[in-house]
Amino acid sequence: MATITSNSSEAVETILLDESNATGLDGATLESMRHGLESDNGFRLMQNAVTSVSIDEIAVNRSVLNSVDHTFSTLLDDWKVTNQKQSGRCWMFAGLNLFRVGAMKKMNVSDFEFSQNYTLFWDKLERANYFLEMIINTASRSLEDRLVSFLLDGPLDDGGQWNMFINIVNKHGLVPKAAMPETQSSSSTRRMNRNLLTILRKGACMVREAIEKSGVDAGREVKDEVVANVHRVLCIHLGTPPEKVHWQWHDKDKGFTRDEVMTPVEFAKKYVTLPIDDYVCLVNDPRPGSPIGRTFTVEGLGNVVGGSMVKYLNIDIETMKRITMESLVDQEPVWMGCDVGPMMHRKLGIWDARMFEYDMVYEMDMTTSKEQRLLYHDTCMTHAMLFTGVDVVEEGGGSSARRWRVENSWGDDSGNKGFFVMNDSWFDEYMFEIAAHRDRLPDELKDAIDQDPIVLPAWDPMGSLAGRRTT
Repeated sequence: MATITSNSSEAVETILLDESNATGLDGATLESMRHGLESDNGFRLMQNAVTSVSIDEIAVNRSVLNSVDHTFSTLLDDWKVTNQKQSGRCWMFAGLNLFRVGAMKKMNVSDFEFSQNYTLFWDKLERANYFLEMIINTASRSLEDRLVSFLLDGPLDDGGQWNMFINIVNKHGLVPKAAMPETQSSSSTRRMNRNLLTILRKGACMVREAIEKSGVDAGREVKDEVVANVHRVLCIHLGTPPEKVHWQWHDKDKGFTRDEVMTPVEFAKKYVTLPIDDYVCLVNDPRPGSPIGRTFTVEGLGNVVGGSMVKYLNIDIETMKRITMESLVDQEPVWMGCDVGPMMHRKLGIWDARMFEYDMVYEMDMTTSKEQRLLYHDTCMTHAMLFTGVDVVEEGGGSSARRWRVENSWGDDSGNKGFFVMNDSWFDEYMFEIAAHRDRLPDELKDAIDQDPIVLPAWDPMGSLAGRRTT
């Protein structure tokens, strides 16, 4: 271990590799590994196969594919999927897809979408302000401080959390997609985000310098100028959000309705039929430091200053399954967050814990537990979607789910016209979060959600859905 001096003249302890005790890869070791492979017929066969086609085609578990179909005892959806395209707005799409179910029923229409561009605009603007307020709050810390460094690494991302979504809806309301349609930048956010990152990082520099020179009030004046610049950029890329909604439609019975002129907040109150403020965020975190029945939040995670904090209640996976299953059977879709990529057959739209047998291809044990994957950074929440069905079977005197129907937001080119099947084994391993009505919690947990939360560090995987890895 050695002590080095940073540019800020603060002593920082760091660990350097002790090469006197470290073991390198010498020629004899490399030759031994190479020779071992050359005499392994199984290796040569797999090398020929995997160098010619995708490993997923070699490792796919045919018994899983042959046992899965798209039938469910409870099926809620009779609508088309949406498409977030080249953006990380899955959490918004999942939330708006949840809300549109009630809106379609209320309007008696077979197809309707709330504007995803509208919620994107307000989240970006609110998050820019939130980020700069965090910069003000941490102005006394050095740039090498881990929280400050983390904030500067990702001042503004596409991802988000359930509570952040509700914050936007409660403050800014919603509008029909026709009132603020998609733009090139809402469907492909990379270039817009790149420029916004530069604006916000420069803004952070200006804010910190103003505070150092003249105090917090001067820093907040600079912050207001930077937020105004972000607003200008967002209007250029996404369009200017409407202040009023003029809405009319033809319903399934060919009737015509012209609604009253409303603000976006009024429109949301009229057409969001769920009691969203009564919904709570539930996670399954099996790590030793995350006890069941405790609430958590993540340092620095949020979007609306003055809005609700991001807050989770940790529950066991069986309770999460039961709440999800009961909600679906009661005709209520369920918003959820998961680690979408592992063991996914995207073309067929199937998830199963043994979808691909990579260990057979490599001839090595690759098994890890959910807890180990969280602790060693091999999993986190990367995608939000909507449960719209479940296949319930009666076993041992009780009911259980053997597979789940999922509405994705990747368009209709994959899965069953955009809908996926999640086998129950995958739920156990890669499901992390749902939003559900508080009344669905067991009695012993209903009051637990009101606890003051344990604060996790900003880089904890439980905050990853709001980060850059969001799909």
